[in-house]
Parts: sequence; C-alpha cells; structure tokens
Amino acid sequence: MSREDIYDHLAQVYLGKRKKTEEKKKKQFSAWFVINIFTAVIIFASVFYGLTAFLTRNGLTLKKNIIFTVYSGPLKIDYNFKQSFTPSKTFSLSIPPTLNPGKYASFQFSIRGKDVSPGIVKVVFKNKRNEIASYYVQQIGQKWQKVNIPLGKFYQITDWSTIVDVSFVLESWNVDSKEGAVLIDEICFAGIKNPA
Repeated sequence: MSREDIYDHLAQVYLGKRKKTEEKKKKQFSAWFVINIFTAVIIFASVFYGLTAFLTRNGLTLKKNIIFTVYSGPLKIDYNFKQSFTPSKTFSLSIPPTLNPGKYASFQFSIRGKDVSPGIVKVVFKNKRNEIASYYVQQIGQKWQKVNIPLGKFYQITDWSTIVDVSFVLESWNVDSKEGAVLIDEICFAGIKNPA
C-alpha cells in the first residue's frame, strides 16, 4: 500500500465515522428540540393560566374595594346640651345626584370623641321620596374606630338612587357626655354590591 492509499483509507475511515456521529447528533438534536418545545409550551400555558386566574381573582378583590368618597377631610361636630334647649345636634352631607349609593355594599367612616366619649351617634339617610332610615353607632370612645355599616341595615330605604343626604345626629338623651365634640373622617361608600 502506498502512502496515498493509506491516506485515502484513513480519510474514508475518519470521514465515515464523522458522518455517523453527525447523523447521531442530528437525531439527538431533533429529540432535544422537540422536548424543549414541549417544555416551553407547558411552562407558557401554566404561566398564562396562573396569570389569568390571578387577574380574575384580583379583579374581584378590586371590585370589593371600590370606594366613593363622600367627604374628604375630617369633620368636627361640636355639641353642648347643657346650655342648649335643642334635643339634638345634626350635621348633614349632601350626596351628589349623579351617585347611586345602591350599587355599593356599605357606608364607612372613622369616628372618635375629641376630649370626651360621646357614646352613641345616629347615622341617617334620606331620599327624595322622604324615606328615612337610621342606624345607631354605639360605644364611640376617644380613639379612632372604623365603622362599616352594610347598606342593608338601612332597610327603610327602597330607592337608593335618589339619596339626598346622610346625617350624623347626636341626641341629648343618647350621649354619654352632654358637652363635647365628635371627629368624623374617611366618609365613603365602599365595595360593589354582588360583584360578578
């Protein structure tokens, strides 16, 4: 065998093995490619499903937390039943005619006595049909407390779309201290009734 024959033989052996390994790598590459695509599709589908489930759930949470502020800033209601002959002290807030409180789930506010504990404050809603509904908030002290009253508690109101005002009433026979002040803040309607 000549040197050229030896080189040709070695080249054929080397190239033949190289072709076999290239074919094996192509088959291996095809299998890994299919596995990677399948894995990527599963990951994408699970992320998409998780994200849509989160956003759907989060949307319900946001609907529960929707708030319409009736009055921004704290209110101070001074009262003195020692020197006054009026049996009650009332502070009213007008409700905008464009607002329909009936679509909300509750009426919320924060309240406290300024220097003394008033004890009881009456919350009153009135609509254009002269329907009046009230709710008594009890055990009002000198520390802020958050009050959340479901609108269903004002069962005398049949038409919430025509609410005229909401009033906070201190009655001389219902207060613990005959003279003082009440602070009210964060007055709002909150939550969506029956979120879908």
